[in-house]
Amino acid sequence: MIDKNKIRILPLGGLGEIGKNMTVVEIGGDLAIVDAGVMFPEDDMPGVDLVIPDITYLVENASRIKGIFLTHGHEDHIGGVPYVLRQLNVPVYGTKLTLALLRVKLIEHGLERSTDLREIKAGDRIHIGNIDVEFIHVNHSIADVVALAFHTKLGAIVYCSDFKFDQTPYDGKVADLYAFANLGKQGVLCLLSDSTNAERPGYTASEKRVGETFRHIFSNAEGRILVATFASNVHRIQQIFDAAAREGRRVSVTGRSMIKVVEVATELGYLDIPEGILVDLDRLDKLPKEKSVIITTGSQGEPMAALSRMAMAEHNRISISPGDTVIISASPIPGNEKAVGRIINQLFKEGANVVYEPHLGIHTSGHAQQEELKLLLNLCKPRYFIPIHGEHRMLLKHAELAEATGVSKENIIIGEIGLPVEFGAEGVHIKERVVSGQVFVDGLGVGDVGNIVLRDRRQLSTDGILIVVVTMSRKTGKVVAGPDVVSRGFVYVRESEALMDEAREKAKDALDNCIAQSNTDWGALKSAVRDSLNRYLWEKTKRRPMILPIIMEI
Repeated sequence: MIDKNKIRILPLGGLGEIGKNMTVVEIGGDLAIVDAGVMFPEDDMPGVDLVIPDITYLVENASRIKGIFLTHGHEDHIGGVPYVLRQLNVPVYGTKLTLALLRVKLIEHGLERSTDLREIKAGDRIHIGNIDVEFIHVNHSIADVVALAFHTKLGAIVYCSDFKFDQTPYDGKVADLYAFANLGKQGVLCLLSDSTNAERPGYTASEKRVGETFRHIFSNAEGRILVATFASNVHRIQQIFDAAAREGRRVSVTGRSMIKVVEVATELGYLDIPEGILVDLDRLDKLPKEKSVIITTGSQGEPMAALSRMAMAEHNRISISPGDTVIISASPIPGNEKAVGRIINQLFKEGANVVYEPHLGIHTSGHAQQEELKLLLNLCKPRYFIPIHGEHRMLLKHAELAEATGVSKENIIIGEIGLPVEFGAEGVHIKERVVSGQVFVDGLGVGDVGNIVLRDRRQLSTDGILIVVVTMSRKTGKVVAGPDVVSRGFVYVRESEALMDEAREKAKDALDNCIAQSNTDWGALKSAVRDSLNRYLWEKTKRRPMILPIIMEI
C-alpha cells in the first residue's frame, strides 16, 4: 500500500560520478523524474558508446510517474531521455531550448510523434497529482537552465543541478536569487546542489570575460581563426559571432552537432547572427584568410570530431595551415586530457598558433565555485543537505561547505546511487537499496553488453585470443582431425612456430587423456583443453589469451 505521507529522494545517477544524472522525487506516492542523462564510457569499457542509468525501479513503478522534469539541455541531463521513453510513456517538461535540443534526439530515435513534450519557463509553478513544482532561473554554460523546487507539507525540496551565479551574464538574465531567498524564508526541507566545482575557492568567472578575450584575439590575429567549443554553449557561440562581426570577418560552422545547435538556436531566437556574417564553407574558402572564422566541434579531442579530422588532415573541406589561430574554448573533461593534448600537439605541428591555456580567459566554467555554493546554502537555509553531481571527493568537500554555513553535520547526507532517502515528521531515514547501476549502450544494443562481455573485451584487447579447432567422430568419439591452433592478437604464428606446435601437442594430450577416461562430454573436453593451454601459455609467455576451443562432429 502506498504511503500518502511519504517524501523520498532516490538518486539513480550523478553521485560519485560525473554524468548520467537522474534523481527521483517521490511525494505522496507520485514520482517525478529529474533529468535523464548519459555518461561517456571510461577507458575500461571498450566498444561501449554511452552509459545510462538503470531504470528498473521506474519501470516497476511506471503507473505512479507524473513526468520527467529537465533542468537543461546538456547531454549528461537529457541524453538518456530517448532510452527512458522506450520503456516509459510519460510527459517531459522543459524550457524551450531544452525541449528543442531534446526533439532533435527524439527524431533520431523515431520517438518525436509519440512523446508528450510540455514547455515550461522560469517562474512557472505547476501541479500534477501530489507533485507541486516551481521552476527557478539560474545561469550555466547553456541557456534556459532552471532549478526545481518541489513544495511539500514539510518544506521545499530544492534541486539545483548545474548552475553558477553570473552577475554579468551575456543575456542579462541573472539567476533568481530572490526565489531562493523566498524559499529559504518559507522553509527548505532539503537542498540538493551541484558539486562539480566544490574544490575550487572563490567565484566562477563571468561568461562576458570570454567575449572580451575573443575580441582581443580576433583584433590581433592575422590569419584564419578557428574556435572549438561545446556546441551547446549558445552564449559562447554568440560572442564568437559578435567578435567576428566587429572585425569584419565571415563565419562558417562545421561539425554535425554544432550545425544543428546553431540552426535550432537561431530559429528560436537564442542566437542573433548579424546579416551576412554566417556563410557556407564553400564561400568562406573564396575569402581572404584574414577575413574568415570557423566555429567547430572537437574541443574534447574526440577522434571523429571536426577539429580532430582537421588536425590529422582528414577533413574533406578544411586543412590547418601555418598562420591559422586555433582557439580551444573549453577545458578538458576529466579523462580527456590526453586526447586534447594530442590534438594540440598536432595543430602546432601543422603550424597553427594554438590558444588553449585556461588562464588566458578563453573559457570559463558553467559551475558554481565555493563562494557561490555557500551563497545558495545561505539563501535556502536548508534543514537537510545532499550534495549531488560530482565524484565522491567533490561531494565531501561540498558537505564541508554546508557545515561551514550552519547546516548540522547530522543533517548532511552523502548519498549513493540506488539508496532512497526518506523524510518524515520524525526525521530522515535511509531505506533499503533499490535496483540501480549502469546500462551500456553499444550500437543499437541497449543493455545487451554487461560486465562479462566487457571482461572478455578487455582480455581480448590485452592478450588476444587462441582458437583451438578439433574434429571428432560421432561414432567412435575419437579425434579425426586437429587440433589446429589459430592465434589473433596473441602471437604471430610464423614467428612463434615452436610455441604453437607445443600448444597443439598440449591440446592433443588433454583431449587424449579425457577420451582415455571415457569422458567425451564436450564441456569436459573444452575445459581440459582450456586449462592445459592456460597453464602452458602462462609458463611460457606470462600472458593469458582468451582460449576458445571449438569441437566439430562428423
